[in-house]
Amino acid sequence: MTPAERRTGRPVPELVTLHVWRTPRAALPRALLRMALDPRRLRATPGVRFGKLLGTGTGTTFGPTDADPTRWAALVVWDDPTAAAAFDATPVGRAWARLGSAAARVDLRPLTSRGRWSGVEPFGDPPGGRTDGPVLALTRARLRPARAATFWRAIPPVAAHLATAPGLLARFGVGEAPLGWQGTVSVWRTPADLVNFAYRRPEHRAAIDRTPVERWYAEELFARFAVLDVTGDRGVLGWAPGV
Repeated sequence: MTPAERRTGRPVPELVTLHVWRTPRAALPRALLRMALDPRRLRATPGVRFGKLLGTGTGTTFGPTDADPTRWAALVVWDDPTAAAAFDATPVGRAWARLGSAAARVDLRPLTSRGRWSGVEPFGDPPGGRTDGPVLALTRARLRPARAATFWRAIPPVAAHLATAPGLLARFGVGEAPLGWQGTVSVWRTPADLVNFAYRRPEHRAAIDRTPVERWYAEELFARFAVLDVTGDRGVLGWAPGV
């Protein structure tokens, strides 16, 4: 047990994986059926501590009109890396492999995590630490219905500047439902690139400062991960060309 685990009682997972599938547009009814059937099966998979099946957005606006019905994702927190290696052989992995036309997987190590998702802290209390390689930032929030309109009005300037941010490798929206459950995934060449955008770009800094004032979120989480490996078709992730 790590010092952080002893201090908080929240064990840090051995591994987190992000699975992303590209599906044909004609397969949308089957994808929606899988989204209804597979969440419980994913959580029941041996070695899984926490799992979410997610719809995605293009990452252009991160708004409610940004949904991408041809791309779907699963975020899985593992206690057992051996089980994680066999994900494609699980019922959920096999079902999405049959449905998808292309897929990518990102293996992650938690660096920091703050907040809750569905009432739990899925990534425990990571000890921090440095990494010289790429990092992935995950945000997730459940919006307060009465505050949603002001939130959506605040997002376009941030999204516009994210698209041209130095060091950005990939970005897309994620969510458990089209409205009210807002999340983002972004991958950065270095931790410094992420920090420069998050805290030194005025558009994003302004959104951060407004968050406690506007009280947009009923629940929120921000986590940062070291990217250990990326396998499969990086185009499914919207990876920057030539990187």
